Amino acid sequence: QVQLVESGGGLVQAGGSLRLSCAASGRTFRRYAMGWFRQAPGKEREFVAMISWDGGMIYYADSVKGRFTISRDNAKNTVYLQMNSLKPEDTAVYYCAAGLAFRVAISEYDYWGQGTQVTVFS
Repeated sequence: QVQLVESGGGLVQAGGSLRLSCAASGRTFRRYAMGWFRQAPGKEREFVAMISWDGGMIYYADSVKGRFTISRDNAKNTVYLQMNSLKPEDTAVYYCAAGLAFRVAISEYDYWGQGTQVTVFS
């Protein structure tokens, strides 16, 4: 069982930066690939980025590639999402998720956080 709690969301002007954190409980955190997803109002939840259990593999959605960086610290049971050059279209609730497979599909993730709101204004 893994419990996830996101933090770091907020209101930021376009072009600015935010760093999201996702703290995980449980000693099995390092077994899991971790993903970040987001959901904008009226839209489906979409994949943003993922990282393998050891950080050796990373993958980004095209929409955030070059602007966002995912990382993890297994000693701290935490995964991060550094978001730079933010755009209004990045506005969404951001969720972290844990899954045993390094996959993009939402269905591959077993545990989810409650989400943190990111709002980017122009």
